Amino acid sequence: MTNSPEKQKPLVLVVDDYQDAREMYAEYLEFSGFRVAEAKNGQEALDKAFELVPDVILMDLSLPVMDGWEATRRLKGDARTRHIPVVALTGHALKGHSEDANQAGCDAYVTKPCLPDALVEQVRLMVKRRDEAQTR
Repeated sequence: MTNSPEKQKPLVLVVDDYQDAREMYAEYLEFSGFRVAEAKNGQEALDKAFELVPDVILMDLSLPVMDGWEATRRLKGDARTRHIPVVALTGHALKGHSEDANQAGCDAYVTKPCLPDALVEQVRLMVKRRDEAQTR
């Protein structure tokens, strides 16, 4: 059985409570060659991450139900998902937030609003790093 070209494209889970933001990121990522799944809160992000095992997760940190900080800690604490790179995607631009995101387990930090090209470049970098780590 061969993999279809769709299956070979990296899957990005976009987690944001604002539908417009999710749709914008999803459209740009799909245009750039990624498959996309979406979640609107931290609990939904956990459920989808466990079900789909995406290649990268873009995680807004200010989310309802369960915030992105806690969702990231749980993802990184679970053997099924700890290998998935998590990019913190947030409007919090304060200096300490990037360090806090790192401590929660985020692999990278992008401040919103960000240029779509910069976000896609960060996702590509995370996929590349993950692939390199798997071949070691």
